Amino acid sequence: MKNSCLIFILISLTLLSAATYPNPSESQTGIQIEAKPIEQFEPGNPDRRNFGSLEFRGGLVLTCSNEHFGGISAMCVQPDGAHFIALSDRAFWLRGRIVHNGTHPVGIRTAVMAPILDARGKAAKDWDTESIAEDGDTLYVGVEGINSIMRFNYGKRGLLARGEPIAVPPGVTDLPGNQGLEAMVFVPRKFSLGGTLIALSEKGLNESGNLKAFLIGGRKPGSFAVKRTDEYDVSDAALLPDGDLLILERKFLVLQGVFMRIRRIRLSDVRPGALVDGPTLIEADMRDQIDNMEALSVYRTRSGETVLTLMSDDNFSSIQRTLLLQFALKEQ
Repeated sequence: MKNSCLIFILISLTLLSAATYPNPSESQTGIQIEAKPIEQFEPGNPDRRNFGSLEFRGGLVLTCSNEHFGGISAMCVQPDGAHFIALSDRAFWLRGRIVHNGTHPVGIRTAVMAPILDARGKAAKDWDTESIAEDGDTLYVGVEGINSIMRFNYGKRGLLARGEPIAVPPGVTDLPGNQGLEAMVFVPRKFSLGGTLIALSEKGLNESGNLKAFLIGGRKPGSFAVKRTDEYDVSDAALLPDGDLLILERKFLVLQGVFMRIRRIRLSDVRPGALVDGPTLIEADMRDQIDNMEALSVYRTRSGETVLTLMSDDNFSSIQRTLLLQFALKEQ
């Protein structure tokens, strides 16, 4: 969903023009993304590199003349740490390669955009696509509004893959229309929850005021809850190589602006009926180089470092930015 701040939404809506959707047969469009480097995460403290449990590796402010670029709500970075696939909340794929100078991101190359296709092969222009999870050649995409999960045979069809709905528990369909499945991860089969799709709502609350979450498929399907604190809402999630769950969160306060937080949840705590919580790895605010951070992905380098990549949803607004940020996890 867009930033929960009504002010941001209203401003964004006034700046939007009617989107045009290309014919799927002409769908894959190469685009040029310009990247301006972010050298310091906290501009007021340029020598600082460590933030909580993370070390800032660098960032980019991304711009592109293509009208469909922006609104990034989820991403998957491949094990090589370079190639990625992301999606916007206007149902467009973004595929490309992150270029590094040493450990610092410096640009995006070979970028392509294409409309996400529904089961009929038509551009799914009414879908609010907010989350993505990867299981080998299969991609799962969470769609808000209709509270559905779509499965894509990406390995076979690439950006022309069609979204087929999968069965979801009743609790998913009952989520608020604009606060649905904001984050999903697929658990590799080597873990106890292997084969399970973990899906978290943005702000679907249970009777105790905690965030609803779901275990779909796998050996122990069911629902659980994530403890909600400090008015944060879920915006994405990812698995660490050891299986622990990272939850990216954001909030907006009218006077203070945007905040971002990442919590670490032990995968062993995640089970039907559980209420989970965990330590904060990083918390940032408008003193730092953040925006409406909505996408999180994790990969491990050949040297064994764990790298977090984040992207922001600019709401297609001229007063917001599309950011790519990278951090190394310092506490294993």
